[in-house]
Amino acid sequence: MSMASVSTTARGPVVEVSDLRKSYGGRAVVDGVSFVVDEGEIFGILGPNGAGKTTTVECVEGLRVPDAGRIRVAGLDPVDDHEAVTRVLGAQLQESELQPKLTVREALELYAALYPSPADWRLLVERLGLTGQLTTRFARLSGGQKQRLFIALALIGNPRIVVLDELTSGLDPRARRDTWQLIEDVRAGGVTVLLVTHFMEEAQHLCDRVLLINKGRIAALDTPRGLIGRAAGSTVISFTPSAPLDDEELASLPALASVEHKDSRITLGGTDETVDAVISLLARHRITAHQLRVTGATLDDAFLDLTTT
Repeated sequence: MSMASVSTTARGPVVEVSDLRKSYGGRAVVDGVSFVVDEGEIFGILGPNGAGKTTTVECVEGLRVPDAGRIRVAGLDPVDDHEAVTRVLGAQLQESELQPKLTVREALELYAALYPSPADWRLLVERLGLTGQLTTRFARLSGGQKQRLFIALALIGNPRIVVLDELTSGLDPRARRDTWQLIEDVRAGGVTVLLVTHFMEEAQHLCDRVLLINKGRIAALDTPRGLIGRAAGSTVISFTPSAPLDDEELASLPALASVEHKDSRITLGGTDETVDAVISLLARHRITAHQLRVTGATLDDAFLDLTTT
C-alpha cells in the first residue's frame, strides 16, 4: 500500500475558491481572493506576515467561516459539509496540539481511530523514517522528526488533499531539504499538496504554481518561473569595467530595471535583452568587463518586487 490510494490520471480542480472575503474588527484580512488547485499539484500560498494566507487556508479547511465567497473542496462546502471534507483533506498539526508525553505510536493509533478507513500507519512510519521512534515521546523528538510525524498524521486518513502550513520553520538546512523530499514523495503518492510557506527557496523548489497574497489581495498567481520573469530585473548583470561607463548610456539600456554602483563594480537588473545591450555597449567602447556575472533572479527577488507597495 502506498502513502495514498488516489489516482492522479484525471487531473481536475480539487480546491476552488471564488471571491473569498474575511474581515476582523472591520479590517479586511482576505479581500476577494480566487484560485483553483488542480489534482496532483503542489500549490504554494506565499505572502508577508499578516497578508491573509493562513486565514485563506483556514477557510479552505473549514476552520473559519468566510464572510463572503464560495469554496469547494472536492466539490464539498468546508463549512456545511465539514465532516465529509475532513475525510478528503488532511491538515498538518501544529506543535502545540500534541501532548509532550504522547509517544509516536500512541499519536498514530489515536488519529487512525478517528477515520473509518485509515491508512496503515506502520507503512507511513516506515516510509517517513520513524520506525525507530515509535516509543519516543513527542517532547523528545527532533524538529525534523516532529515534522515527519505531522506529515504522517496529516496522511493517516488517506486524504486527496493535504495542507502543510509553515512545515519547515525552525528546521536546519539539512532537515529542511529532507522534508522537501518527503513533500515531493507525498505528491508522487497521489496527494495534492497545498503548501503555505514564507521560504521563497522552498516554494521555488517545490511548487508547480504559487499564489502570492499581499494585504489580503492577490498580488500574483503563476508558476515560480513565471513570477520571476514578471518581476522587474529578472536577470542580474554585474561586472567591473576596465574604464568608466557613461551613466546616461547605462540608463538608456533596454528593459533596465535597476542600476547600482558599488566601488568600481556595476550591477544591473534587467532582462536577456539588457544583457545583449550591455555586451554591445562594452564592445563599442572597447571596455573589458572584469568578473562578469549574469544570473537569473530568484523568487525572493520577485517576492520583494511584487509585494512592495
